[in-house]
Amino acid sequence: MKVLLVEDDRMQRETLARFLKAKGMDVVGVGTGKEVLGKLDWDPDVVVLDWKLPDMDGLEVFEKIKDSKPLLPVVMLTAFASVENAVEAMRMGAFHYLSKPVNLEELLIILNRAYSQHKLHREVESLRVKLRELTLPSELGVIAESDAMKRVLSLVGKVAPTDATVLVTGESGTGKEVVASLVHKLSPRATGPFVKVNCAAIPENLLEAELFGYEKGAFTGAHKAKPGLFEEADGGTIFLDEVGELPLALQAKLLRVLQDRSVRRVGGNREKKVDVRVVTATNRDLEEMVREGIFREDLYWRLNVFSIHIPPLRERKEDILPLAETFLKRFSQKYGKVLKGFTREAKEFLLTYSFPGNVRELENMVERAVVLSDEEYLDVSDLRVSGSAGDITDALFSLPLDEAVELLERERIKKALETTGGNKSKAARMLGISERVLRYKVKKYFEDQVDQA
Repeated sequence: MKVLLVEDDRMQRETLARFLKAKGMDVVGVGTGKEVLGKLDWDPDVVVLDWKLPDMDGLEVFEKIKDSKPLLPVVMLTAFASVENAVEAMRMGAFHYLSKPVNLEELLIILNRAYSQHKLHREVESLRVKLRELTLPSELGVIAESDAMKRVLSLVGKVAPTDATVLVTGESGTGKEVVASLVHKLSPRATGPFVKVNCAAIPENLLEAELFGYEKGAFTGAHKAKPGLFEEADGGTIFLDEVGELPLALQAKLLRVLQDRSVRRVGGNREKKVDVRVVTATNRDLEEMVREGIFREDLYWRLNVFSIHIPPLRERKEDILPLAETFLKRFSQKYGKVLKGFTREAKEFLLTYSFPGNVRELENMVERAVVLSDEEYLDVSDLRVSGSAGDITDALFSLPLDEAVELLERERIKKALETTGGNKSKAARMLGISERVLRYKVKKYFEDQVDQA
């Protein structure tokens, strides 16, 4: 870690520098604001900045640092501790604030945290530069204002250059396909095909032929041989969405493909080698499915070489407004509307709404609002929400069918549990399902949000 230490008291500066160097850090110490600006080319990871300097105010130096390197974390020090100074420093974007005499162990903890954040931000910015260089279509643009999504992008940046199999997890509508596309676009296979397969959308009796192809005469209607999607993805990436929906028989065949890197067409008797990277996604708990015997454990470990979990939108609220603005711009252009933004009330609503359909629900909500609005700014009324049962109805008719079914199922289960005071036996009877099925769905939809009976 490279630390730029700005302290006008020479003895204090040397004491802090000795301590940090003893902890393995590379430290450069200076005593004036002018010297700070001359040392930014050294590219420090963290700046420790004294509030009072002989040539200029610490906040003035801080502003100049942020103008030059906006991502560089700055820890403010002062012998004149006050709530006002602390609030002002944090308001302007300081990473942390410490008063003198400095607690050395506390300083060490803060510097390590600042370094970790800086490293993450630099990785994400590097990834964004690569994305711009690739001139990706707008639908692959990724909003990552929250630390949670920055970590997701950091993982994408690390795994994409490799050929590792990737498992993307998260609720419906969180953007699993977007992440899979990024993994492909940032990989050495980017010029090869990216083949998408929704394992839940293809009938079970057709899925094998779709994935692995078939020979002429393999079944009624097979008038000529047809390569499967694995063959079509040769030299590129195949994305198996909703991989948890694969029937056990096909799980065994997928496992063989992953082991041998070859496929056998339906009705064929020879293996064909394929050079394919496999990225899968699911909104289901595969570990629980393994325990229940409905998903192969050996396949699970083959798929879970590198896992990326995308948190739901309600857990990364910093992304909501930037996403909404991005969708507003996209759909304004699409429908020829001139819209300037959202009203304050609309923004407040967006930040407090739970978004059970996640990013896809937000996208659909904004698109519908753009179509309906005749004003310069979108208001709550354009978003067609009222805090009542109408919210669910709107979501059901704006989401894709499979996600709308999940949303309705989740809401029905939640209501039944509330009505029965959390009694799963009564709730199961009310819903017309077995208690075992209810327990599985509670775990799937709510995890630890509902106490286990």
